[in-house]
Amino acid sequence: MRNGFEKLTLYQPAAYQIKVPGHLDPSWVAWDEKITLTAEFEADGTAVTVLTGTFDQAALQGLLRRLYALGLPLISVTHI
Repeated sequence: MRNGFEKLTLYQPAAYQIKVPGHLDPSWVAWDEKITLTAEFEADGTAVTVLTGTFDQAALQGLLRRLYALGLPLISVTHI
């Protein structure tokens, strides 16, 4: 590993942190126990939900599509 990052591939799971505006109900992620959901506030007081989990690329796309279907814009998607 270089610079502390693992090599990303389409098939190997990797850890991601996804931020969306507002606070999602914790039951929203009940369908996938690999996801942790945290309610936070930005420095300006804006409510955000942080979803953290380990996904392969197909699962990550599926999660992003679910958020899109809810009409939630993405604040960030970060490989951690």
